[in-house]
Amino acid sequence: MKSTFAGLDLGTGEFAGQVQESLQRVEDLLISELSSGDDILVEAATHLAKAGGKRFRPMFAILASHFGTTPGSDDVITSATVIEMTHLATLYHDDVMDEASLRRGAPSANARWSNSIAILAGDFLFARASHLVSTLGPEAVRIIADTFAELVTGQMRETVGVSAGGDPIDHYLKVVWEKTGSLIATAGRFGAYTAGADATTVDTLARLGDVVGTAFQVSDDIIDIASVSGDSGKTPGTDLREGVHTLPVLLALAGDGPGSERLSQLLVDPQSGAARPLVDDGEVNEALNLLVDSAGMKQARARLEAMADEADGLLAGLPAGPANDAFSSLVRYTVDRVG
Repeated sequence: MKSTFAGLDLGTGEFAGQVQESLQRVEDLLISELSSGDDILVEAATHLAKAGGKRFRPMFAILASHFGTTPGSDDVITSATVIEMTHLATLYHDDVMDEASLRRGAPSANARWSNSIAILAGDFLFARASHLVSTLGPEAVRIIADTFAELVTGQMRETVGVSAGGDPIDHYLKVVWEKTGSLIATAGRFGAYTAGADATTVDTLARLGDVVGTAFQVSDDIIDIASVSGDSGKTPGTDLREGVHTLPVLLALAGDGPGSERLSQLLVDPQSGAARPLVDDGEVNEALNLLVDSAGMKQARARLEAMADEADGLLAGLPAGPANDAFSSLVRYTVDRVG
């Protein structure tokens, strides 16, 4: 039976079994590490881990490890777990900042307990991740420390917003890389590094994580505008309702094509120049219809295709095999999912 995972085609047979076994070991280590603290922390700290999730980042690390000499080693499993812990920690903090009530179909930690508990649970995950990564040596500690800094910088950049006279498109892409791409890049780097891959291969897989992470966010941007709710599981226009201007919106607003002036009236506060959240369903639908056919949407799709081409180029420089095939299927899925 063919195994697939979040757009990754793992093929059949031994390779798929190895990857699934490694993922289960990550899951076991994750729950074990988060259950080892004081009782007052364990329930909150394991809340999101036990709620499920795609485990995309540890999967990326595990696939990257298959370009090294010891895929699935204990160090690979440890590094993949560190990546997932770090990701979960950011979700706790994001939910507090966004005042989210749900996460993965369950009440968020801040909704179930309080903002303070959610923040402290996120801090605990960062602490456990730091403890685990220390077993991998000083270079791994340096890598994850740099990644922590990138994640925080991205959140700070998003919170502060684009500076006066700054380019909002450049600002947005920097935020996307720092908040999403940087951790997936580290997943690729860690997986290859802890499996004994050579330096060139490690750098290539880190770059692949950069590109794929950014591309996934851009594809989500496009889906939020262009997708029918029943196809994607998401309600189109969510970002517009929250006053978030994603890449297609920014590109459309920067242009002078048909509808650009009306889009600006709908989406930009005339007094402050800031993004204007849409609360009226009629305005949301009008904006979506303008955006779907806009030059900005075409440009966003073109950028996504360019990212996929870059990822394909990186994969072409890596050895052929089932891990390469799996990554190639992921790149195609990233583009194809936008329709």
